[in-house]
Amino acid sequence: MALIVQKYGGTSVGSVERIKNVAQRVLATRQGGHDVVVVVSAMAGETNRLVSLAQQIAEMPDERERDVLLASGEQASTALLALAIKDLGQPARSFLGHQIRIETDSAYGKARIKSIDSSRILQVLKDGEIVVVAGFQGVDEADNITTLGRGGSDTSAVAVAAALNASVCEIYTDVDGVYTTDPGICPGARKLSRISYEEMIEMASLGAKVLQIRSVELAMKFNVPVHVRSSFTDTEGTWLVEEDQSMDSLLVSAVTCDRDEAKITLVKVPDRPGLAAQVFTPIAEANIVVDMIIQNASADGTTDLTFTVPKADYKKAISLVEKTAPAIQAEGIRVDPKISKVSIVGVGMRTHAGVAAKMFEVLAREGINIEMISTSEIKISVVINEKYTELAVRVLHEALIERQGNL
Repeated sequence: MALIVQKYGGTSVGSVERIKNVAQRVLATRQGGHDVVVVVSAMAGETNRLVSLAQQIAEMPDERERDVLLASGEQASTALLALAIKDLGQPARSFLGHQIRIETDSAYGKARIKSIDSSRILQVLKDGEIVVVAGFQGVDEADNITTLGRGGSDTSAVAVAAALNASVCEIYTDVDGVYTTDPGICPGARKLSRISYEEMIEMASLGAKVLQIRSVELAMKFNVPVHVRSSFTDTEGTWLVEEDQSMDSLLVSAVTCDRDEAKITLVKVPDRPGLAAQVFTPIAEANIVVDMIIQNASADGTTDLTFTVPKADYKKAISLVEKTAPAIQAEGIRVDPKISKVSIVGVGMRTHAGVAAKMFEVLAREGINIEMISTSEIKISVVINEKYTELAVRVLHEALIERQGNL
């Protein structure tokens, strides 16, 4: 008997009929002789509805109360799934984050899991019941409800799987695996049977919506086998695994895009020690993640400092920068929310030269201007005007994945 953790996303539980379908899948796994813990997201569209309600009350809602509101979406779907499983004749019990003590820090809206008390789950499993856990939510040291950010149910599922030492964490979604790029953008996209944890971390951080980045980081840290698959078919999906030699033969495994970033530039700041600390410390204290940073020094002793932040934190970041700008004697602030980050990812880039040059050549051929560049051992990212996003993805996928042998 294996212990299997299954996670079902919002589209998988988006209606009563789909919840009943999930209950059938869960029961089939249980009837196969396995213990089952199910982690569920809110029903499709519910989180957006709750966010809209909060913003109708206040333009920038209090973060603590916003988390209390958003967590209610998962409470509903968790109870509904437990009811559906019971209706099929199988004992089941639902739990919210605080009931099994998924303890997090106090960063509302993007909390990080610190610990999980697995004792209550194990007892219920021992009693022969299926456990249904609300994803996306936890509780901090002071018992305040917290949420884990968009896609946080993935992180909940992997964290629960790690705490229980589960045999596998199955992530059920509306796609049947991880693709080389978004099939909706590029018809030549193909499903990967396996991908390394490291590549998936890069893809998740660069805009791929299949898994939340923190869930992959946890899977890698605790060596949790993860199987990404569709809740609407029985086909094999994509396995997240440790890197092996065969993966090096592929220079580029995927092309991703992220339209959810905005660019902020501090113009003509006196170039002196401590500048970056003055700018980024308040932003970090506000729990805003800064992605790409470029500093361009001029001959006149000034510098332009450009960085990107998530669009969700854009207004908050600007308000902080506006407070900092006079103290650092910046001549002005430029903002650009109409950008996109396009990236290529592949562990094979560690040992092969010329991939960056090829990427830049392909974009230049299409007249796409590069505004910022960021690299690591296994990825290259560029910021471009958002209107060229889909074109860039298609031409890069064709040149670097469909025609890899020509590199």
